[in-house]
Amino acid sequence: MTLYQLLIQFVRQHWRQYVAAAVMLLTVAILTVLIPRKVGRVIDAMIAHQLDDRALLLELGTLVLMGVAIYFLRVGWRLQLFAASYQLGVQLRTRLYQRLSLQGPGFFQQQRTGDLMALGTNDADAIELASGEAMLAGFDGFMTFVLVIGMMLLGVDWRLALVALLPFPLMGWAFKHITHHVHYASRDSLDRFSKLNDQVQETLSGVRTLRALGLEQRSAAQFAELAEHAAAASLSAQRWEAAYEPAVGVALTAAGALNLAVGGYLVWHGEMTIGVLTSFTMYLGQLIWPMFAAGWVLSLLERGKAAWGRLQPVLAEELTIKDEGKNLQQPSGILKLESVSFTYPGQQKLALDQVSIRLAAGQTLGIVGPTGAGKSSVVRLILRQFEAQHGRLLWGEHALSDYPLHSLRSAVNWVAQEPFLFSATIASNIALSNPQATREQVMYAAELAAVHEDILRFPNGYDTPVGERGVTLSGGQRQRVAIARALLTDSPLLLLDDALSAVDTDTETRILQHLSELRVQHPERSAIIVSHRLSAVTDADQIIVLREGKIIEQGTHAALLAQDGWYASQWRYQQLEASLDAA
Repeated sequence: MTLYQLLIQFVRQHWRQYVAAAVMLLTVAILTVLIPRKVGRVIDAMIAHQLDDRALLLELGTLVLMGVAIYFLRVGWRLQLFAASYQLGVQLRTRLYQRLSLQGPGFFQQQRTGDLMALGTNDADAIELASGEAMLAGFDGFMTFVLVIGMMLLGVDWRLALVALLPFPLMGWAFKHITHHVHYASRDSLDRFSKLNDQVQETLSGVRTLRALGLEQRSAAQFAELAEHAAAASLSAQRWEAAYEPAVGVALTAAGALNLAVGGYLVWHGEMTIGVLTSFTMYLGQLIWPMFAAGWVLSLLERGKAAWGRLQPVLAEELTIKDEGKNLQQPSGILKLESVSFTYPGQQKLALDQVSIRLAAGQTLGIVGPTGAGKSSVVRLILRQFEAQHGRLLWGEHALSDYPLHSLRSAVNWVAQEPFLFSATIASNIALSNPQATREQVMYAAELAAVHEDILRFPNGYDTPVGERGVTLSGGQRQRVAIARALLTDSPLLLLDDALSAVDTDTETRILQHLSELRVQHPERSAIIVSHRLSAVTDADQIIVLREGKIIEQGTHAALLAQDGWYASQWRYQQLEASLDAA
């Protein structure tokens, strides 16, 4: 879809506002072109002594009323048109947000956050201006131009009109040349702004790291360079847009000179009255706005086309995960991975190789293994953040792809190793999974996650703002708040993806004890615990050990110790490490 197709589609949806604005604009244009004609007749009547004082005051009053009517009509069509055009900005930003919210991690690995933010701000603004400013200026300018030219040709003197229009083809050629440069300069300006926006986003997100490494000056220098490039690109676009005005000025000046020369000749020889020449000169002055409007419209449209060229591919980007499931029932039953193999996009090495797992309802599965073994990959496939290239993933009698993404993910409470907290209070972050939860329920979930006492130590308790990304909390506190958020709902599957890595062993023991108590209260709830600390999975019904994407050991804690393989070796090492720390 091109920008023009988008605008036509939008105008059809809001045709009432555009028709109302068009009627008002047409009325304004008619009144505008009648004023010079009336002024010319008044001048000729005064020269011929055909107007008395009363008639003159009546004519002047009529001109004033026409001016007042033009003022209110211009206010009216602006309100109509802008009220509609702003809706396009809302629609575009809503479509962009909805599209981004449905995309999987694979999409965001190829995009930059700052660039996506720029699409929802600068680029959407440029398209919005094309639907509002450009359309109103284009229609207003076109109607005024047609009516003025018509009055010059048919209502004044066609000879003078043709002579005055001689410079305009040259202005058209200049507009075509300028428009070509405006498009590419606008595209470069938007791209530069996106890079600047991305730099700001990354700098603010990593400001503590920059300070810790003493890189403030280096970061400031990089920002200054990008800001300078963005300013230069914007200035280049403005320079080309400013070139429209001299082209209009030269054309109108030449037309005015020809008008005075030919018009003066006709007046001198008695072929034209002074009033008619005055009317024609006023009409020529009225062509200033249509000419400037043409340049303004072309500039806005080229900016809009450049912005749409950046935004449209993102809106049209296919979803990395298809959401075509028709089974609206909540997933339940046995969760199975059957000979699953998976490779991350853009990589050759298998993250998972022929992995088969069976988790019955109410059981707990522990997944352990060295770094890079594929533990988190299992979780990502269950959440359908990625799709497996081979094998099947089933929940109950249905493949995971048979469930709508919303239904599937609402059936899973997932806590990542690095949980995300919003810039809200602690209570609001916990209640995110269940906004209707009472304060007592929130506090109970926090007790289960062993974070209740930590929260009470804050001056405002549960009403303490956590700052952006939970910056006011420690890593362990953030993890426990996220665990509390997961425990606030009764979803059939709990996923802990190394979610206890930032807590001490005593706190880990308390949380695991609370999870065991919950299993008794909710025997149908399953759990998958991914951990590099083996103490987190000792009570699991089954444990699998992954290495280089393959299951190398499988069994209960006792059975794996008896096998005396990787698990047993790692268990002895971690127990020794814990005893040394305790000493």
